[in-house]
Amino acid sequence: MALSRLDNLYRQVILDHSSHPHHHGSLEKSNQRIELNNPTCGDVIHLELNMEDDIIQDIAFSGHGCSISTASASMMTEAVLGKTLAEAMALSENFSQLVQGNDVPELDKLGDAAMLGGVAKFPARIKCATLAWKALEKALDNPEMGIGESGFMKHEED
Repeated sequence: MALSRLDNLYRQVILDHSSHPHHHGSLEKSNQRIELNNPTCGDVIHLELNMEDDIIQDIAFSGHGCSISTASASMMTEAVLGKTLAEAMALSENFSQLVQGNDVPELDKLGDAAMLGGVAKFPARIKCATLAWKALEKALDNPEMGIGESGFMKHEED
């Protein structure tokens, strides 16, 4: 009975992030912009960051995707805001391990994103859950990257 209530709570939090995503839209000032798409399902994310002194000062996302993709992007923005590049990369790696069904140290640092651990039971949805996090990694891995014609550096998920 308690497990069922916990599942319902997780489901509700995920639906809330999907229906009312945090940090959704665009930034007035950003120095990192990337577009990443998942050709398997058609999800697309535009991620914008304002990095100052190696810290994510502001972050926003837009695009279109399924509930899992949108909720994960919302949760990711909450988890990494105010973090250093190294902290954000560590969170992204932990999230990737989580949705693959692996144990993760300091799970609580992922915030609401930890609730997406159940995605590991649905391999087809792992790419949906990790799309925003992969966009974050690509942006942080390439701090000097150029901006494409659309204003976003475009990538396809591997």
